[in-house]
Amino acid sequence: MTDNSAPLSPALNGKMQISREDTARQSRFLPMAADAPPVEWLIADGLTDYDEALRFMEERVQSIREGTASELVWLVEHPPLYTAGTSARAQDLLTPDRFPVFETGRGGEYTYHGPGQRVAYVMLDLKRRREDVRAFVAALEEWIIETLAQFNVKGERREDRVGVWVVRPEKPRLANGEPCEDKIAAIGIRLRRWVSFHGISINVEPQLEHFSGIVPCGIAEHGVTSLVDLGLPVTMDDVDLALGRAFETVFGARAA
Repeated sequence: MTDNSAPLSPALNGKMQISREDTARQSRFLPMAADAPPVEWLIADGLTDYDEALRFMEERVQSIREGTASELVWLVEHPPLYTAGTSARAQDLLTPDRFPVFETGRGGEYTYHGPGQRVAYVMLDLKRRREDVRAFVAALEEWIIETLAQFNVKGERREDRVGVWVVRPEKPRLANGEPCEDKIAAIGIRLRRWVSFHGISINVEPQLEHFSGIVPCGIAEHGVTSLVDLGLPVTMDDVDLALGRAFETVFGARAA
């Protein structure tokens, strides 16, 4: 890790010697210190403007680096918007005038945020845990997968695709004969001197049609889904509780 402010795509360059799934199974991403303080857990009311979220994260990351603030997971919903990661391609923004578009320093390509989607901004000091980017991404995936499992949804990793996926056997197979898979959660992170920001998003009950204005994460052959689209009567509060339980399993204690 040579860049002190590096965007990171979960689709790490090069062929992995060890899969992210194997990496996640090796150990949790727990603090090294037994007496580490719990991670602050904050849930925003209403819709949070994206500019406000960026400012807040920048300030909080600086404070965490300086030791004047605790680690934080911040749960928000945004008004409808698209964000472009550092690998975003112009041709993947299909309707540029539909919603506001924000350039951001996170890894990845285009994604959509909007009401009904839970965004979790994860501000952790990896120096207190492990300076291992691959393990951190795998831990974020594991957090999502364990959250979904609480609703009897099987989320899966794909080494060649970013995010967490669900198989849709009720849908027609792809042209190559493979089963249809839809994306239910996205990951895009950035590290600044080993303090993370940006994070994950899980589709609870967003307007899935809003994803049609982009090629989500540059992957055209697969669709998107949500917990409600899968037929589950799940609320945002339900998901927040599940996220909290799964977080403690993967990352350690959090403050109520």
